[in-house]
Amino acid sequence: MAWFLRLLSVVAAAITSLFVARDALNFGIIQTLLMITLVIGAVAAVIVWQARREF
Repeated sequence: MAWFLRLLSVVAAAITSLFVARDALNFGIIQTLLMITLVIGAVAAVIVWQARREF
């Protein structure tokens, strides 16, 4: 689980750096919000995948 969250954190940092400078004061906040969005998306994808397999 830890490696998955670390991977999502790296992805979130890369995406955030496309829109916000790394030395901006709100970089960490935006990165955290994006990481939460990615975690929710990943959980939703797993739920949909499991629901699809049951049919």
